[in-house]
Amino acid sequence: MTKEEWLLALEQRHGAKLQQKFLSSCVAVCGLGGLGSNVAISLARAGMGTLLLIDFDRVDISNLHRQQYKVSQLGMCKTDAMKQTLAEINPYCNVITHTVKLTEGNLSLIADCDIVCECFDDAECKSMLVNGIAERYPEKYIVASSGMSGLHTGNTIMTRKLGKRLYICGDGMNDVADDGTLFAPRVMLCAAHQANTALRIIAGKLEV
Repeated sequence: MTKEEWLLALEQRHGAKLQQKFLSSCVAVCGLGGLGSNVAISLARAGMGTLLLIDFDRVDISNLHRQQYKVSQLGMCKTDAMKQTLAEINPYCNVITHTVKLTEGNLSLIADCDIVCECFDDAECKSMLVNGIAERYPEKYIVASSGMSGLHTGNTIMTRKLGKRLYICGDGMNDVADDGTLFAPRVMLCAAHQANTALRIIAGKLEV
């Protein structure tokens, strides 16, 4: 498959104008667990021009029940494993990786991205990222997550706009601390909401 063939296929599906918007955009995916690995794959399939992937962890056997990794990738840095996977899906996506823990001190890593998808599983990290971007990069869109644990109905997973440039995806209630675990379907539903929201923002389909 040549790049020209791939771009033509995308344009036939999405339209040339919309596809050009995707190609010209950069989305940061912060955290490559159950949420981030699914978000990254969805955006790559849509023909995103640049994806910035940030995570410090390695693929563990405990990740395989809900994260988009394979047995052959056990032990790999999640950034390397996801870049490998994305290259098989969309070899023409510009994938930039940072194998680090995102902190207030290195938040500048996301400076060149248009949209930031918060895909952490730690409440403090979530708060740091959302607040840090709002303070230092108020022009950026943030697509965050809250509530996707357990075997509750998937119908409660939704997207809410909480500010001019802040969106929250999830049910807003159910936490792994209460339910004890996460299951792939509800996590994937939330990730799909995040990826869809990022695409809608790029397309100019902004909620009022």
